[in-house]
Amino acid sequence: MTWILQLHDRIFARISAALGGWFLPTFARFIFAATLLMYFWKSAATKLGDGFGGLFALDPNGYVQIFPKAMEAVGYDPSQLGFIYKLIAIAGTWAELILPLFIVLGLFTRLAALGMMGFVAVQTLVDVTGHGAKFGGWFNNQSGELIADQRLFWYLLFATLLIKGAGPISLDRFCKTP
Repeated sequence: MTWILQLHDRIFARISAALGGWFLPTFARFIFAATLLMYFWKSAATKLGDGFGGLFALDPNGYVQIFPKAMEAVGYDPSQLGFIYKLIAIAGTWAELILPLFIVLGLFTRLAALGMMGFVAVQTLVDVTGHGAKFGGWFNNQSGELIADQRLFWYLLFATLLIKGAGPISLDRFCKTP
């Protein structure tokens, strides 16, 4: 039995040495780009107003997505919301555009991953409390609970990037001084 464990350790020590520093963060960024980048960008696009000015004057739908109960209370008229609501909605929309781009490019990756963790926490809170989404639960043999299970996997990607950084194929690495 000892020889099997030693063989196992030798094989996986070689694999770890070959893939160690570059594979996991690069793969995490690839998975993010392949599965979540367009999700966040399409979501942000539904919030933008018309033209370039739409970056600063969001579509009313954006306010409904971010502040569903507040928008209902003001008859779905975003002009009735205060300045802080507008500021939060614009900042959230920009974050939904910029942070995913930074992750894919590997630019300020650790900060972008941390920002995405905060963004997803707020998104989850709004989805559950404002839109009536069912949070679901962990450890319940239901692998398809959309909020609880899927977003926990998202956090695994973000935590990997937060801890490991972007990897060698990134602007973070390119911009470093030797």
